[in-house]
Amino acid sequence: MPAFLEGLTIMDPAQAPAPTVPAARTDLDADPIFALHRGGKIDVTLSVPLETREDLSMAYTPGVARVCMAIERQPELVYDYTWKSNTVAVITDGTAVLGLGDIGPEAALPVMEGKAMLFKHFGGINAVPICLNVKDTDELVETIVRLAPAFGGINLEDISAPRCFEVERRVQERLDIPVFHDDQHGTAIVVLAALRNAAKLTGRTLADLRVVVSGAGAAGIAVSRMILEAGIGDLAVADSKGMVHVDRTDLNDEKRLFASISNKAGLTGAFNDALSGADVLIGLSSGKVPIEAVASMAKDGFVFAMANPDPEVHPDDARRAGARVIATGRSDFPNQINNVLAFPGVFQGAMAVRATRVTEGMKQAAAVALAAVVGDDLCEECVIPSVFDPRVTPVVSAAVAAAARAEGVARL
Repeated sequence: MPAFLEGLTIMDPAQAPAPTVPAARTDLDADPIFALHRGGKIDVTLSVPLETREDLSMAYTPGVARVCMAIERQPELVYDYTWKSNTVAVITDGTAVLGLGDIGPEAALPVMEGKAMLFKHFGGINAVPICLNVKDTDELVETIVRLAPAFGGINLEDISAPRCFEVERRVQERLDIPVFHDDQHGTAIVVLAALRNAAKLTGRTLADLRVVVSGAGAAGIAVSRMILEAGIGDLAVADSKGMVHVDRTDLNDEKRLFASISNKAGLTGAFNDALSGADVLIGLSSGKVPIEAVASMAKDGFVFAMANPDPEVHPDDARRAGARVIATGRSDFPNQINNVLAFPGVFQGAMAVRATRVTEGMKQAAAVALAAVVGDDLCEECVIPSVFDPRVTPVVSAAVAAAARAEGVARL
């Protein structure tokens, strides 16, 4: 026996304790939020038996070698004989986490775990949280691409703008699996679905509406693009310096490109002034909107104030100012604009047909399908389904899969 092992006491296997998480720290675990998060919110479980020597020989060596060699000969078999067909990587660099900002990859992990929970609960999809300690765009893209072989889809999360636009575009160019930045497209799908139903409720079409958006970050630009694609009458966006228009010289590339396709009315100056006569306010920023500005909107206006936890204008104030339909990002008010209404179904549908990407048509189809779930329940306080409505994911998934086939990006 090696000298360093002499005197070592070997525990009786029958007395070995079960694995445990670290002992509770009473200063934090007295808070039920911390108590719930202790040890993490997700786990990995086995999908096949591992109780006998035969189980082990089939699931691992030597049996697994046969599967490896088959995949080497026919790479597409990886979808049939591994978890790739139903597993997504939830990837962040921690630079734009919720309303918290650049808090770093470790501090972002609880959010990514939460996103993985939502994938599994609402879509039946395995999801792995991956927090990367890298901010350089080239390195971030390269890292994501190198991780991709183990996954059937990439969900980008909480990456700061404007970097997020380039990261998504470049990663998708190099991969043949769906790449989806949920802060952009998940939000856009749900907003468009709610907007469709609000217009229907008030006897209007999207083409009848003039929209003003507060916030020109990832969500603001993506929502605006999708609404324009759907046929909105006119739309203008404001950032922290005022309305985005073609004559401004301080715009980044994304805002400059967007300015060229929006704001047909040529609005300039302050956001609050632009609200006068507008049909729709969409809030995707940390700014506040005074009740007087909401009161200046057109009759039967819509206020989608989605800043969390404090909306740009409080729902009660928006109602007093005359808004007909009000939506927020909060769960304690009606019409919650929650991305979980979109991304589980989008990925489920895209991965079911092994789509190579998520197209604009697939996102538009998801919004139409989501809006249709409301059906006869349509009213001022129900322009979007509940996140717990069991119909949502199957309906969105079917629409996305059908659109993928129609657009020629499906492999099944």
